[in-house]
Amino acid sequence: MRLCSIASGSSGNCIYAGTDMTHVLVDVGISGKRTEAGLKELGVKAGELDGILITHEHSDHISGLGVLSRKYEIPIYATGGTVKAIRACKSIGEIPEGLFREIKEDESFTIKDLTVNPMKISHDAAQPVAYRFSYGKEHMAVCTDIGTFNDYTVECLRGMDVLLLEANHDVNMLQVGPYPYPLKRRILGDRGHLSNENAGKLLSRLLHDGLQKVVLGHLSKDNNLPELAYETVRLEIEMADNGYHAKDFPIEVARRSEVSEMIKLA
Repeated sequence: MRLCSIASGSSGNCIYAGTDMTHVLVDVGISGKRTEAGLKELGVKAGELDGILITHEHSDHISGLGVLSRKYEIPIYATGGTVKAIRACKSIGEIPEGLFREIKEDESFTIKDLTVNPMKISHDAAQPVAYRFSYGKEHMAVCTDIGTFNDYTVECLRGMDVLLLEANHDVNMLQVGPYPYPLKRRILGDRGHLSNENAGKLLSRLLHDGLQKVVLGHLSKDNNLPELAYETVRLEIEMADNGYHAKDFPIEVARRSEVSEMIKLA
């Protein structure tokens, strides 16, 4: 299995996941042109995509969905609430009814040889989900846009070989920054975004000997820095009482507007 961030940040998200046979995207929050260019760098043609998995309907996750899905007639997988919200979004244009594939939380489905298992997340959207992928004994997950986590979240993400996890903001940067108070309150709330500190706390509960790679994603352009996210998460791991150290695991930060390194499961 392979995973690669084509774009990850508050201004646009698009993640590739696949096998030799199957190619999917998690969200298309950048233009169709940028998405195609990113896929080309990975050696994948947009017309070869077997599906687009949508986490939720916010513009930084669906802005390029209409163009790409219509052009190549790519099936769109999303929850019922998200499908309804997408249809109500005028900016992406009309999407043919036949392209939608409605899914449900905690009900796995397959796309060719790739098994996909959606999980519930806490975010201020219609019916948002994160996605876990399985191929044989290999497991990976893309989990962003979560305001908080609980035992269910931990259980869902346990045992991953690769994990792309949100580290959206530094709390202090957000609090003293230029955002209006209601927006700050939303981001910090239980249906907002995961801070660097909380990303580290969640990750500390998920560490295991088989974890091959951690990618920190969906960083805020205004309220975070890649170096700060990286060091804060590492510090939380060091402070956790679980027997692991940050140096035990490869941790990287997904690039905002460039294609990150392709991760191939060993």
